[in-house]
Amino acid sequence: MTVLVLDFGSQVTQLIARRVREAGVYCEIVPYNKAEEALAKKPRAIILSGGPASVTESDTPRAPQQVFEMGVPVLGICYGEMTMSAQLGGRVEAGHSREFGRADIHVERPSRLLEGLAESGSEPVWMSHGDKIVAIPEGFSVVATSESSPFAVIADEARRFYGVQFHPEVAHTPRGATILSNFVRGIAGIEPEWNMHAFRAAMVEKIRKQVGSAKVICGLSGGVDSSVAAVLIHEAIGDQLTCIFVDTGLMRAGEADEVVTLFRDHYNIPLIHAEAADLFLGRLKGVSDPEQKRKIIGAAFIDVFDKESQKVGGAEFLAQGTLYPDVIESISATGGPSVTIKSHHNVGGLPAYMKMKLVEPLRELFKDEVRALGRELGLPPAFVGRHPFPGPGLAIRIPGEITEEKLEILRKADVIYLDEIRKAGLYDNIWQAFAVLLPVRTVGVMGDGRTYDHVCALRAVTSSDGMTADYYPFEHSFLGRVSTRIVNEVRGINRVVYDVTSKPPGTIEWE
Repeated sequence: MTVLVLDFGSQVTQLIARRVREAGVYCEIVPYNKAEEALAKKPRAIILSGGPASVTESDTPRAPQQVFEMGVPVLGICYGEMTMSAQLGGRVEAGHSREFGRADIHVERPSRLLEGLAESGSEPVWMSHGDKIVAIPEGFSVVATSESSPFAVIADEARRFYGVQFHPEVAHTPRGATILSNFVRGIAGIEPEWNMHAFRAAMVEKIRKQVGSAKVICGLSGGVDSSVAAVLIHEAIGDQLTCIFVDTGLMRAGEADEVVTLFRDHYNIPLIHAEAADLFLGRLKGVSDPEQKRKIIGAAFIDVFDKESQKVGGAEFLAQGTLYPDVIESISATGGPSVTIKSHHNVGGLPAYMKMKLVEPLRELFKDEVRALGRELGLPPAFVGRHPFPGPGLAIRIPGEITEEKLEILRKADVIYLDEIRKAGLYDNIWQAFAVLLPVRTVGVMGDGRTYDHVCALRAVTSSDGMTADYYPFEHSFLGRVSTRIVNEVRGINRVVYDVTSKPPGTIEWE
């Protein structure tokens, strides 16, 4: 192991690993309370993540004392800085001025951690804390301050211990990636040897070791994630893999045919096409609650797999294209104490009665890293570049009850929207774009007649990792053109609106 990230439950812990990987250095994330085995592997550097707890309260997370006795560089981020300070003899107090959002740190003295940043003056960062360090441990000195944090950056250069009160891992800290690179490459002296080619080779070996001679079935949704997972697993174990494509009836227009053609004809990977639209729509009938929808879809998905896997005969493993953003919004990726935002149908494992083990080779990757892996594996560029599509499909883009009529209306609107985006040359500039059919009807006028039809919301966001996102700033002429086409060409919609909410506070999908 090269770098170990100890997770204290932050929603953005995995972004630390992402930035470290971008610096070409391999790292692993482990919950703070399950660190013993990881520390035994003798990591060359340790990063303590942020977290929602308060160091001032009893029974809140602490780093194993061994972390500070191994002689390796340690970087504490936000909560990580606070627990490091408290554990090494400093003092933390609650009830002071809180800092949330953008702030400026003022560099007071040079440090290897801030090399390449402003040697003096201010540097923009992103803060998210309520407690405050009021005394730092012996041996530490102040490197930078902010308006509300006299110890915004601290360092014990002799022991190579560092603390930052802000979050260098998020995009809102513009040069945060430089700070993390300084730590793992400059201070820890680790050579940049991790890349997607290396990940591919390591994961192929890991899959072979995990699976052995057993059979694997892969849950193929038709999206980039499960497709990349399937091709990677097929490279590792060949015809031991059978893909099962569950046609839920909740796909976009023409996607089911595209999936079958790509895997059967292009890759020659064994594929079972399970047409189960009636099952899914039947179970969703009358259901409006979004969490209940997701759970129904997840349960139906498993039921179909249970049935179809019997046709494979003796499969011991189920492969899924689960990514980290799916996991972090459900539970901490590695068992840590993060807060649930929403559940995902492909997260959390299988019912015990199925007696199958999971293979999730993409579980620690972000979407753009999966795309990079797809290119490394030779998938068609147009396919790899497709926008993300949620596992529950169009069901979470129709707030309220799902019906076949609503699905057809939404499919037609979505086709028009994406067609106009491609014609404008904007598709690759946007992380994700889709239409939503709202459970709202409004009065309209067409010709000389009155209409009373659905409202369609358009959503388009830019993002680097799916953890945070901003709405795409379309020109009004573009939105007007899309609106005109949808209202004129899609019977059942008479009004179009555009969603300008960022993530946070919203999520990318509506449900």
